[in-house]
Amino acid sequence: MSHKPETAAVEVVEVGPRDGFQGIGPFIPTQTKIAMLERLNAAGLHRIEIGPFVSATAVPQLRDTPELLAACARIPGLIPQVLAPSERRGKDAVQAGAPWIAFVLSVTEAHNRNNVRRHPLESAEEYGRLLASIPADRSVRLNLATSFDCPFEGRVPEETTLALLDRLIPMRPDVEVCLCDTTGRADPAHVESLFASCMARFPEAGVWAFHAHDTYGLGLANVHAAYRQGVRVFDASFGGLGGCPFAPGATGNVATEDVAWMFERMGVATGIDLDALVAVAREGASLPGGMPGGRVRDALTARPETCPAPAVP
Repeated sequence: MSHKPETAAVEVVEVGPRDGFQGIGPFIPTQTKIAMLERLNAAGLHRIEIGPFVSATAVPQLRDTPELLAACARIPGLIPQVLAPSERRGKDAVQAGAPWIAFVLSVTEAHNRNNVRRHPLESAEEYGRLLASIPADRSVRLNLATSFDCPFEGRVPEETTLALLDRLIPMRPDVEVCLCDTTGRADPAHVESLFASCMARFPEAGVWAFHAHDTYGLGLANVHAAYRQGVRVFDASFGGLGGCPFAPGATGNVATEDVAWMFERMGVATGIDLDALVAVAREGASLPGGMPGGRVRDALTARPETCPAPAVP
């Protein structure tokens, strides 16, 4: 399999304030969330998915997304992205002034019905109608959940994902398209193969992105596989927080600090201040009710005196 030429930079989209917080039961005070957004932005994570426009009953932890969006206007350099699972919620995000709108639908019928009670083709029609209402000065992302695997239907055939994209991409080819490993059961070979198929089939597509979970410890390997195939936009969650409430068993996203450390070691620029990121990641990982993950955070903050002395031969 041929690999795309490497470039000197990637963009890391911080999704912890949405994907990382949504499964936490105790409500995180809005001011605490705003303070974390400020610190993440200061660490070089300028595009942050701050939350979704969804029913407050469905995801009570994220009921303050409108307040967070308003606060983002007072944080220089921060570009807030919001998730929308339907035409109605997408229009709410447009009305609220969100500069980045990420519409999400699932490849598999079981997951899409469990999530939004619609067939994927019904969600595709809503996406088309939403596009017509989004002003030209807003940015759009298309999140394709269960692109690789579904918690209800298992491994998703590549052709199933491609067939749905056959309908979606012509609606607006210049949007950012993100393939999501919702369950964390994808493997590097699958990631490379699907992205290769997508890029070959849709050369007119704009930007490709990858959303990885680390349920089985392959999140970082899958990020690297997508990078080798030419992907340059990656979702990650500070502290490794995350887990989809509509994907039973799925744990946290790949940790932002792990992604940043890997690319830094590879000589690939991210624009992230790793020390500043680790500090806020440690705070995020300690949130009551959170499910943190990742390895770099603890490795970089381990004190030398806690390491055992080497054995004398």
